Amino acid sequence: MTNQELQARKTQVIARGQGNLYPVYIERGENAELWDVDGNRYIDFATGIAVCNTGHSHPKVVAAVKQQLDKFSHTCVMVNPYESAIELAEKLTQAAPGNSEKKAIFVTTGAEAVENCVKIARAHTGRRGVIAFNGGFHGRTNLAMALTGKITPYKNLFGPFPGDIFHAPFPIESHGISIEESLRALDTLFKVDIASTDVAAIIVEPVQGEGGFYPAPAEFLRALRERCDEHGIVLIADEIQTGFGRTGKMFSFEHADVEPDLITMAKGIAGGFPIAAVVGKSQIMDAPLPGGLGGTYGGSPVACTAALSVLEIIDQENLIARANQLGQLFNERLTLLQNQFPEVIHDVRNQGAMIALELGKSATQFIPNPELTQSLIAKAAEHGLILLACGFYGNVIRFLPALTMTDAIANEGLDKFERLFSQLSS
Repeated sequence: MTNQELQARKTQVIARGQGNLYPVYIERGENAELWDVDGNRYIDFATGIAVCNTGHSHPKVVAAVKQQLDKFSHTCVMVNPYESAIELAEKLTQAAPGNSEKKAIFVTTGAEAVENCVKIARAHTGRRGVIAFNGGFHGRTNLAMALTGKITPYKNLFGPFPGDIFHAPFPIESHGISIEESLRALDTLFKVDIASTDVAAIIVEPVQGEGGFYPAPAEFLRALRERCDEHGIVLIADEIQTGFGRTGKMFSFEHADVEPDLITMAKGIAGGFPIAAVVGKSQIMDAPLPGGLGGTYGGSPVACTAALSVLEIIDQENLIARANQLGQLFNERLTLLQNQFPEVIHDVRNQGAMIALELGKSATQFIPNPELTQSLIAKAAEHGLILLACGFYGNVIRFLPALTMTDAIANEGLDKFERLFSQLSS
């Protein structure tokens, strides 16, 4: 079947709400490269939205999964558990930031991890309210949508949403929102909308993902930690897109030297196999009663085995250091491109291998340029690239290379991107 034929079949049977960015149907992948059913090759700057940090079909992950499948594929960790789940929980609690004793639970998706964090925080505090930030993304289930700070496309048509959810501005200096203004707005919430004694949790992405790859300033994260300690609020770190070496640390909160109370983990955890986790301080994690947390597929033995292999690869192949090297390579190349097109490239930024190119319409003021952003995405496949957009204004190209990507492939992909950008910007 061709790409065109498969797209026609897909349109007939899959709801339009679950659209696909590219009419490109993948036949195989190897590390940072993909090949479609028509035989076209692509350099993958998306990695399944930060999932395949260890590249596509890493041989060690494939071998581990095959070995597990020869034994058994499912028993439910809540019925008949298995050693791989215990070992993975041990390793994740050891890898999480901070020195507090920690425990873990396993679920299947990032949205589930977010929702379980709220459940745990409410059980621990006996409080109802949760505060999130404008532009944040926390998932597509009902509570996670309520926490998400952007209407279209994530919340449009899907209300009503749960109550007791509040939003504060996220500090983005280039958008005119300072740390002081964001914290002042948070304090105002305590005076106007919900008393601090009614707030169970504050949830924050250390680098906003769908919101535009804006890193939370370290000073801001430390201030959140102080306010949570002062008011008895649980601080939730949403590390779903930032975890597992992506930002040049195992978890992005480490850049600020801040220990959160609870951490959501997913995406890069298992090389493409569906598993997610919540890791947090033991006394908080143990607040729900037995049976209050879990799910049928959470902690799949196949996914646990894959995740253990991913952690081993990150360590053995020094992928945390590699994330910083790739981030520097991309930043240098994209900054040179910015020097050529100062009118349309508003900003180049990265934290490790979480890299953003923000597009505007003026060199002297911030005017978002979502039109150019969408044109780049629409034409990327024709140039042998897989790219993603993001941003509160839809004006950011995000680069999420596999941490196993070679310099040669990275530079080849950036050469392709520069040619595409030059054609559309000239």
